[in-house]
Amino acid sequence: MITKEEVAKKYLFYLEKSEMDRVINLFTKDGVVTSPLYGTQPAKTFYKKLADDTNSSKLKFDGLFFEENSNRISLLFDYQWELKNGKKVEFKVVDIIELNVEHKIKKLTIIYDTIHSKPVTEGLA
Repeated sequence: MITKEEVAKKYLFYLEKSEMDRVINLFTKDGVVTSPLYGTQPAKTFYKKLADDTNSSKLKFDGLFFEENSNRISLLFDYQWELKNGKKVEFKVVDIIELNVEHKIKKLTIIYDTIHSKPVTEGLA
């Protein structure tokens, strides 16, 4: 079985490469994503919208945090996002990942300060 750390690292790698089908395969069939921009949606819907809005993205891993006696881990990374409209924004992100017993993602909660991204992303979601 894949480890929690491997799930987190694969998630970031696939996300940066825009391999959304591979990202979605890390989730359970009913997995959801909660995002400041897109709200709460099924993972499949969220990553399709993200791909539709994204020209490119660069991620810089900054930390992985484990909760004792929990199937929850948190990722910290820098996100450089270029939208299809050519606008760019950069921000620090915390992703809280809740896994099932097979280490598939049940829920992913994205946390970031929207002060810089909000003007750039107006009209998305």
